[in-house]
Amino acid sequence: MVYEHEIPKGARLYFAKEARLKRHIESVASEVLYKKGFEEIVTPHFSYHQHHFIEPKSELIRLQDEKNRELSIRADSTVDVVRLVTKRLGRSTEHKKWFYIQPVFRYPSSEYYQIGAEVLEGKQSLENLKIVTQIFKHLGIAPKLMLANIKIPSLVAEHLGIDLELFKRLDIDGLLEGAPAWLERLLFVQHVHEIDALAGELPEAIEAELFKLKELALALEYEEILLAPLFYAKMRYYKDLFFRFFYDNATLATGGDYEAEGLDASGFALYTDEIISMLQKGD
Repeated sequence: MVYEHEIPKGARLYFAKEARLKRHIESVASEVLYKKGFEEIVTPHFSYHQHHFIEPKSELIRLQDEKNRELSIRADSTVDVVRLVTKRLGRSTEHKKWFYIQPVFRYPSSEYYQIGAEVLEGKQSLENLKIVTQIFKHLGIAPKLMLANIKIPSLVAEHLGIDLELFKRLDIDGLLEGAPAWLERLLFVQHVHEIDALAGELPEAIEAELFKLKELALALEYEEILLAPLFYAKMRYYKDLFFRFFYDNATLATGGDYEAEGLDASGFALYTDEIISMLQKGD
Protein backbone atom coordinates (compact mmCIF):
# COMPACT_ATOMS: atom_id res chain seq x y z
CA MET A 1 0.00 0.00 0.00
CA VAL A 2 1.28 3.48 -0.92
CA TYR A 3 0.05 6.35 1.22
CA GLU A 4 -0.95 9.64 -0.38
CA HIS A 5 1.91 11.51 1.28
CA GLU A 6 4.63 8.98 0.34
CA ILE A 7 7.45 9.68 -2.08
CA PRO A 8 9.84 6.99 -3.39
CA LYS A 9 12.89 6.18 -1.32
CA GLY A 10 15.77 8.33 -2.52
CA ALA A 11 13.56 11.01 -4.08
CA ARG A 12 14.06 14.63 -3.02
CA LEU A 13 11.60 17.11 -1.58
CA TYR A 14 12.59 20.70 -0.72
CA PHE A 15 10.37 23.25 0.99
CA ALA A 16 10.61 26.48 3.01
CA LYS A 17 14.05 26.99 4.59
CA GLU A 18 15.69 24.02 2.85
CA ALA A 19 14.42 25.17 -0.57
CA ARG A 20 15.78 28.67 0.07
CA LEU A 21 19.12 27.19 1.11
CA LYS A 22 19.28 25.11 -2.06
CA ARG A 23 18.57 28.21 -4.17
CA HIS A 24 21.25 30.17 -2.25
CA ILE A 25 23.90 27.50 -2.94
CA GLU A 26 23.01 27.45 -6.63
CA SER A 27 23.06 31.25 -6.81
CA VAL A 28 26.48 31.53 -5.15
CA ALA A 29 27.97 28.84 -7.39
CA SER A 30 26.54 30.24 -10.62
CA GLU A 31 27.75 33.76 -9.80
CA VAL A 32 31.31 32.48 -9.23
CA LEU A 33 31.22 30.38 -12.39
CA TYR A 34 29.90 33.18 -14.59
CA LYS A 35 32.69 35.43 -13.33
CA LYS A 36 35.20 32.71 -14.21
CA GLY A 37 33.97 32.67 -17.82
CA PHE A 38 31.66 29.65 -17.75
CA GLU A 39 28.36 29.43 -19.65
CA GLU A 40 25.43 27.33 -18.49
CA ILE A 41 24.12 24.20 -20.19
CA VAL A 42 21.08 22.07 -19.29
CA THR A 43 21.21 18.58 -20.76
CA PRO A 44 18.28 16.20 -21.46
CA HIS A 45 17.08 13.86 -18.75
CA PHE A 46 17.25 11.02 -21.27
CA SER A 47 20.43 9.66 -22.88
CA TYR A 48 21.48 7.01 -25.36
CA HIS A 49 25.07 6.89 -24.13
CA GLN A 50 25.22 6.68 -20.33
CA HIS A 51 25.72 2.90 -20.32
CA HIS A 52 29.13 3.35 -22.00
CA PHE A 53 30.52 5.19 -18.99
CA ILE A 54 28.62 4.27 -15.81
CA GLU A 55 29.76 1.42 -13.58
CA PRO A 56 27.98 -0.63 -12.46
CA LYS A 57 25.32 -0.51 -15.19
CA SER A 58 22.78 -1.83 -12.68
CA GLU A 59 22.65 1.72 -11.26
CA LEU A 60 21.11 3.04 -14.48
CA ILE A 61 17.35 3.57 -14.79
CA ARG A 62 16.82 2.08 -18.24
CA LEU A 63 13.97 2.16 -20.71
CA GLN A 64 13.45 2.12 -24.50
CA ASP A 65 12.44 4.70 -27.08
CA GLU A 66 9.79 4.30 -29.80
CA LYS A 67 12.31 2.49 -32.02
CA ASN A 68 13.20 0.05 -29.26
CA ARG A 69 16.63 1.64 -28.73
CA GLU A 70 18.12 1.58 -25.24
CA LEU A 71 17.65 4.75 -23.22
CA SER A 72 18.64 5.64 -19.68
CA ILE A 73 17.75 8.52 -17.41
CA ARG A 74 20.76 10.76 -16.83
CA ALA A 75 23.02 9.22 -14.18
CA ASP A 76 26.05 11.41 -14.86
CA SER A 77 26.21 14.90 -16.34
CA THR A 78 29.85 15.03 -17.42
CA VAL A 79 29.61 12.50 -20.23
CA ASP A 80 26.55 14.19 -21.74
CA VAL A 81 27.96 17.73 -21.45
CA VAL A 82 31.16 16.73 -23.26
CA ARG A 83 29.34 14.71 -25.91
CA LEU A 84 26.71 17.35 -26.65
CA VAL A 85 29.17 20.26 -26.76
CA THR A 86 31.65 18.45 -29.01
CA LYS A 87 29.29 16.46 -31.22
CA ARG A 88 26.08 18.49 -31.39
CA LEU A 89 26.96 22.10 -30.57
CA GLY A 90 30.47 22.16 -32.02
CA ARG A 91 29.47 24.07 -35.15
CA SER A 92 27.54 26.74 -33.26
CA THR A 93 29.91 27.45 -30.36
CA GLU A 94 33.62 27.40 -29.65
CA HIS A 95 33.13 27.99 -25.94
CA LYS A 96 35.13 25.57 -23.77
CA LYS A 97 33.90 26.24 -20.23
CA TRP A 98 30.43 25.04 -19.25
CA PHE A 99 28.52 24.56 -16.01
CA TYR A 100 25.24 22.85 -15.15
CA ILE A 101 22.80 22.81 -12.24
CA GLN A 102 20.65 19.70 -12.48
CA PRO A 103 19.93 16.34 -10.87
CA VAL A 104 21.19 12.90 -11.80
CA PHE A 105 19.25 9.71 -11.17
CA ARG A 106 20.24 6.21 -10.06
CA TYR A 107 18.25 2.97 -9.92
CA PRO A 108 15.72 2.40 -8.52
CA SER A 109 14.56 5.90 -7.46
CA SER A 110 17.46 7.99 -6.15
CA GLU A 111 18.03 11.55 -7.33
CA TYR A 112 21.02 13.76 -6.55
CA TYR A 113 21.22 17.47 -7.28
CA GLN A 114 24.56 18.65 -8.58
CA ILE A 115 26.34 21.83 -9.59
CA GLY A 116 29.07 20.89 -12.01
CA ALA A 117 31.52 22.40 -14.46
CA GLU A 118 33.57 21.10 -17.37
CA VAL A 119 36.61 22.73 -18.97
CA LEU A 120 37.18 21.25 -22.43
CA GLU A 121 40.66 22.63 -23.02
CA GLY A 122 43.29 20.59 -21.26
CA LYS A 123 43.99 19.65 -17.68
CA GLN A 124 42.88 22.35 -15.26
CA SER A 125 42.57 20.62 -11.88
CA LEU A 126 44.37 23.36 -9.97
CA GLU A 127 42.13 26.09 -11.38
CA ASN A 128 39.02 23.99 -10.74
CA LEU A 129 40.11 23.37 -7.17
CA LYS A 130 40.49 27.11 -6.67
CA ILE A 131 36.95 27.64 -8.00
CA VAL A 132 35.47 25.01 -5.67
CA THR A 133 37.29 26.41 -2.64
CA GLN A 134 36.07 29.90 -3.59
CA ILE A 135 32.46 28.67 -3.71
CA PHE A 136 32.87 26.97 -0.34
CA LYS A 137 34.40 30.15 1.12
CA HIS A 138 31.37 32.17 0.00
CA LEU A 139 29.14 29.55 1.65
CA GLY A 140 31.15 29.71 4.87
CA ILE A 141 32.34 26.09 4.91
CA ALA A 142 35.78 24.46 4.77
CA PRO A 143 35.53 20.70 4.24
CA LYS A 144 38.58 18.45 4.14
CA LEU A 145 40.19 17.77 0.79
CA MET A 146 41.50 14.45 -0.50
CA LEU A 147 43.89 14.48 -3.46
CA ALA A 148 44.65 11.44 -5.60
CA ASN A 149 46.23 10.60 -8.95
CA ILE A 150 44.47 7.84 -10.88
CA LYS A 151 47.61 7.17 -12.92
CA ILE A 152 49.41 5.87 -9.82
CA PRO A 153 47.27 2.75 -9.17
CA SER A 154 47.18 2.09 -12.92
CA LEU A 155 50.99 2.23 -13.14
CA VAL A 156 51.40 0.13 -9.98
CA ALA A 157 49.08 -2.54 -11.36
CA GLU A 158 51.00 -2.61 -14.63
CA HIS A 159 54.41 -2.65 -12.93
CA LEU A 160 53.55 -5.46 -10.49
CA GLY A 161 51.28 -7.40 -12.84
CA ILE A 162 48.32 -7.27 -10.46
CA ASP A 163 44.61 -6.77 -11.14
CA LEU A 164 43.40 -3.17 -11.14
CA GLU A 165 40.20 -4.44 -9.50
CA LEU A 166 42.17 -4.68 -6.24
CA PHE A 167 42.40 -0.88 -6.24
CA LYS A 168 38.76 -0.42 -7.24
CA ARG A 169 37.70 -2.60 -4.29
CA LEU A 170 40.43 -1.14 -2.02
CA ASP A 171 41.43 -4.70 -1.17
CA ILE A 172 44.31 -3.91 1.20
CA ASP A 173 45.18 -7.55 1.94
CA GLY A 174 45.21 -8.42 -1.74
CA LEU A 175 47.36 -5.41 -2.60
CA LEU A 176 49.97 -6.11 0.06
CA GLU A 177 50.22 -9.85 -0.47
CA GLY A 178 53.75 -10.43 -1.75
CA ALA A 179 54.12 -6.74 -2.57
CA PRO A 180 57.42 -4.82 -2.36
CA ALA A 181 58.01 -2.70 0.73
CA TRP A 182 57.59 0.56 -1.17
CA LEU A 183 53.98 -0.27 -2.00
CA GLU A 184 53.01 -0.53 1.66
CA ARG A 185 54.72 2.77 2.38
CA LEU A 186 52.95 4.37 -0.58
CA LEU A 187 49.61 3.01 0.60
CA PHE A 188 49.86 4.84 3.90
CA VAL A 189 51.06 8.22 2.60
CA GLN A 190 48.59 10.87 3.74
CA HIS A 191 50.53 14.13 3.95
CA VAL A 192 52.68 16.12 1.55
CA HIS A 193 55.78 16.05 3.76
CA GLU A 194 55.77 12.21 3.64
CA ILE A 195 56.34 12.12 -0.13
CA ASP A 196 59.99 13.22 -0.07
CA ALA A 197 60.91 10.20 2.06
CA LEU A 198 59.91 7.95 -0.86
CA ALA A 199 62.16 9.69 -3.39
CA GLY A 200 64.40 7.17 -5.12
CA GLU A 201 62.48 4.14 -3.79
CA LEU A 202 59.66 3.98 -6.33
CA PRO A 203 59.76 3.05 -10.01
CA GLU A 204 60.51 6.22 -11.97
CA ALA A 205 57.12 6.61 -13.66
CA ILE A 206 55.23 6.09 -10.40
CA GLU A 207 57.45 8.55 -8.54
CA ALA A 208 56.87 11.21 -11.21
CA GLU A 209 53.09 10.91 -10.79
CA LEU A 210 53.40 11.01 -7.00
CA PHE A 211 55.33 14.27 -7.18
CA LYS A 212 52.62 15.73 -9.43
CA LEU A 213 50.31 15.14 -6.47
CA LYS A 214 52.71 17.00 -4.20
CA GLU A 215 52.95 19.94 -6.60
CA LEU A 216 49.16 20.22 -6.77
CA ALA A 217 48.82 20.21 -2.98
CA LEU A 218 51.50 22.87 -2.51
CA ALA A 219 50.13 25.09 -5.29
CA LEU A 220 46.62 25.09 -3.78
CA GLU A 221 47.65 26.12 -0.26
CA TYR A 222 44.50 24.64 1.28
CA GLU A 223 44.55 24.00 5.02
CA GLU A 224 43.21 20.47 5.38
CA ILE A 225 44.60 18.21 2.64
CA LEU A 226 44.91 14.44 2.81
CA LEU A 227 46.63 12.41 0.10
CA ALA A 228 45.41 9.05 -1.19
CA PRO A 229 48.00 7.94 -3.78
CA LEU A 230 46.40 4.54 -4.43
CA PHE A 231 42.80 5.70 -4.63
CA TYR A 232 41.01 4.66 -7.84
CA ALA A 233 37.87 6.52 -8.98
CA LYS A 234 35.00 4.38 -10.27
CA MET A 235 34.12 6.71 -13.17
CA ARG A 236 35.80 5.43 -16.32
CA TYR A 237 36.80 8.81 -17.69
CA TYR A 238 39.05 9.89 -14.78
CA LYS A 239 42.64 9.12 -15.76
CA ASP A 240 44.81 11.65 -13.90
CA LEU A 241 44.65 14.03 -10.93
CA PHE A 242 41.48 13.62 -8.85
CA PHE A 243 40.05 15.41 -5.83
CA ARG A 244 37.29 14.92 -3.28
CA PHE A 245 36.00 17.34 -0.65
CA PHE A 246 34.34 15.68 2.32
CA TYR A 247 32.84 16.35 5.74
CA ASP A 248 32.50 13.43 8.16
CA ASN A 249 31.49 10.61 5.78
CA ALA A 250 29.72 12.83 3.25
CA THR A 251 31.21 13.79 -0.13
CA LEU A 252 30.58 17.46 -0.91
CA ALA A 253 32.44 17.67 -4.23
CA THR A 254 34.58 15.60 -6.59
CA GLY A 255 36.52 16.38 -9.72
CA GLY A 256 39.71 16.00 -11.67
CA ASP A 257 41.35 15.62 -15.04
CA TYR A 258 39.84 13.17 -17.49
CA GLU A 259 39.66 12.00 -21.08
CA ALA A 260 36.40 12.10 -23.05
CA GLU A 261 35.58 12.17 -26.76
CA GLY A 262 39.30 12.30 -27.54
CA LEU A 263 39.82 15.41 -25.40
CA ASP A 264 41.94 16.14 -22.37
CA ALA A 265 39.54 17.93 -20.05
CA SER A 266 38.80 18.57 -16.41
CA GLY A 267 35.78 19.25 -14.28
CA PHE A 268 34.05 18.96 -10.95
CA ALA A 269 30.67 18.39 -9.34
CA LEU A 270 29.33 19.82 -6.10
CA TYR A 271 26.72 17.68 -4.37
CA THR A 272 23.99 20.11 -3.38
CA ASP A 273 22.16 17.87 -0.93
CA GLU A 274 25.30 17.11 1.07
CA ILE A 275 26.22 20.80 1.18
CA ILE A 276 22.71 21.60 2.47
CA SER A 277 23.15 19.03 5.23
CA MET A 278 26.53 20.50 6.25
CA LEU A 279 25.16 24.03 6.32
CA GLN A 280 22.18 22.93 8.41
CA LYS A 281 24.52 21.29 10.94
CA GLY A 282 26.27 24.62 11.33
CA ASP A 283 23.04 26.50 12.17
